[in-house]
Amino acid sequence: MTLAPVNVTTTPLVGPGIEADTVPANLTGLTKGDLSERGVADVTGTLERRVPAVNLNAAQNNPFQPDLQFRGFTASPLVGNAQGLAVYQNGVRVNEVFGDTVNLDLIPDIAVDDMDVVSNTPAFGLNALGGALNIRMKDGFTSQGGQLVLQGGSFGRVQGSFEYGRQVGNVAGYVAGQLLHEDGWRQHSPSTLRQVYGDIGVRGSRGQLNVNLTAADNSLTGNGPAPIQLVEAARSHVFTYPDNTRNRLVMPTVRADFQATDTLSFQGTAYLRHYERKTLNGDTVDAESCTITDRNRDRIDDRTGEPTGLRTGRLCLNDTGPILNDSTGKPIADFLNDTRGGVLNRTSTQTTSGGGTLQGTLQEPLFGHRNFLVVGTSLDYGVTRFNASSELGTLTTGRTVDPAGIIIAQPDGEIAPVSIRATNTYVGAYLSDTFNVTDALALTAGGRLNIARISTEDKLGSSLNGTNTYTRFNPAAGITYTLVKGLSSYLGYSESNRVPTAAELSCADPSRPCTLTNFFLSDPPLKQVVGRTWEAGLRGSDAPALDGLHVSWNAGLFRTDLSNDILNVASGVRGRGYFVNAGDTRRQGIEAGTKLAGKGWSVYAQYAYVEATFQSDLVLNSPDNPNRNRTTGTVRARSGDSLPGVPAHRFKLGGSYNVTDAWTVGGALTAYSGQTYTGDPSGSVGKVPGYATLDANTSYQLTDNIQLFALVQNVTNAHYATFGTFGGVREIPLTEAPGATDSRFISAAPPRAAYGGMRVTF
Repeated sequence: MTLAPVNVTTTPLVGPGIEADTVPANLTGLTKGDLSERGVADVTGTLERRVPAVNLNAAQNNPFQPDLQFRGFTASPLVGNAQGLAVYQNGVRVNEVFGDTVNLDLIPDIAVDDMDVVSNTPAFGLNALGGALNIRMKDGFTSQGGQLVLQGGSFGRVQGSFEYGRQVGNVAGYVAGQLLHEDGWRQHSPSTLRQVYGDIGVRGSRGQLNVNLTAADNSLTGNGPAPIQLVEAARSHVFTYPDNTRNRLVMPTVRADFQATDTLSFQGTAYLRHYERKTLNGDTVDAESCTITDRNRDRIDDRTGEPTGLRTGRLCLNDTGPILNDSTGKPIADFLNDTRGGVLNRTSTQTTSGGGTLQGTLQEPLFGHRNFLVVGTSLDYGVTRFNASSELGTLTTGRTVDPAGIIIAQPDGEIAPVSIRATNTYVGAYLSDTFNVTDALALTAGGRLNIARISTEDKLGSSLNGTNTYTRFNPAAGITYTLVKGLSSYLGYSESNRVPTAAELSCADPSRPCTLTNFFLSDPPLKQVVGRTWEAGLRGSDAPALDGLHVSWNAGLFRTDLSNDILNVASGVRGRGYFVNAGDTRRQGIEAGTKLAGKGWSVYAQYAYVEATFQSDLVLNSPDNPNRNRTTGTVRARSGDSLPGVPAHRFKLGGSYNVTDAWTVGGALTAYSGQTYTGDPSGSVGKVPGYATLDANTSYQLTDNIQLFALVQNVTNAHYATFGTFGGVREIPLTEAPGATDSRFISAAPPRAAYGGMRVTF
């Protein structure tokens, strides 16, 4: 006998048999139809349009490497960003072992079946401070037949994706892939994606076994924020380049579901993940001909504010002492010839990780009432080899770096090559029970024990050797109540934690700062971050209303308080910073949304208010903030000041309409209020302005198997930015913006773009 299709997942909380209305937290589900409603499937774009509290920050200015924010918490591909979201693919946690970063560019969007955005819950393990993104992939049982999607358009984009699934008896196979290349809308910003996903599944009378593979080889160039005056001259200009990331992945996974009895089932996942990342970043550096006298000018210690007798961040050439050494160990003569110094920062990360989860679910009545029990355990182990170096050179008139073959190796270690081996062991055990007191009232309680052990081994010495172990039990409890049919309420409390990564533990000394690409030094330990969340709300089900009209809606409040939050703060050495436990922070706000659908049309409207603030008084380094303390190079963050990069107000409106049976038109409006600059918690220099963008799309069903589609993004060609920070601009001559002095840097968003394509199904 063949079982009916089973929703196989080893991710707790939302699994086989549990009803979403009994989850005491906000839950947003997105289907494969949502992902491809504008033509080509788009995971990050759909999340931004359809989830009220989500926004994207283009801190790196690459369309495939955005910072995904939910309620002011971030899932970012950039090592050094505080990672506050857990991301799962088919039950496998895909936050990278080294830095807990998230690389959504490694997942082919066309292969995603559906996904949930779940607010804070301990069941999802480490980093679920703000919540989790749970992605489920297609297989041959759920996605049969095939499609070929071709698209091209602005900025030289050429894109092709395909999928094919087939079931033969109790065996099914599925394969999908995507190739994409674009020149980029900014100068020197090409990107190439190569992604493949495949799955083979077997069903029996009591369960299902799936073996799948995810692989990718991507080259992504995003040349970061640019001076605001340079952007005003031409939005496509970049400050310095190149800034390239090469991501490679091979990840086989085995998933299994076994129905032991009518009420007891087991789910399991095992995976192996090999990830490689190489970065090349061209930047400025304070290197010039100088003497011991120059070097002895006052340098202010970042921790004490006292002079140390050394000049901050100065690389001296032609010095009588070994201030700047190359691989020969000798002082370097001045080779700049009155040109500006530059540096090429290179990193190489190779991580092999593996592990799995084992979960049991019991749907056995308790005292005559419905009861749903989930018990599980997980193990994740990873080994990373990280190498980094800085090569000195000259900055060309085009602001790229001409390398000189000199690897910077300062004796004091302030800038020096790094080679470390890091191991991460994460163990988890979780339990959750949902008990229906009545048909309307459900109680949920549970928790998760997290144990994390992080070790680093210095391959060039011993200063980076160290082992840190963190243990915490995170409880959760909640209640849901159905007021009337189609209307339910929820109230929940939960705790979660994230532990410092190897990158953060190795870069926590303000006197020996690291680059944003994370060079490491021996440092004091950091404390783990603990989140405590309350949320409450109402939600209406997607039930038929008058004349076939379907209405669904939700409205809720949330507050998450973090203790010992870890932030990356700038040091007095340009381009370098360090990590610090920054005290307490808070994210709180409102989420609301509604969707109406009738025959041939649908519309949605969403609003979120997110207040993200410091809850402790801090002194932070911000050496390029024009309103800094001129003596110490610092700024003050006071309790109640805004966390950087988080817009408070988000409004989203969209929908579609079938003009005819074959022709559909649609549109989406997104609007965000302003956000503070990174390095300016008080907002003393103003905010990165808010913005609104309008997209329009259309499709025409030419035949039963051929669809034509088109998309125009930023219809009004609005000029806006999604991220702001500060940088040194006075020392670098900008021929496009002569005399530029404004130290504000922004990540400008793309101008109007148009794409068209064709979908062929078979």
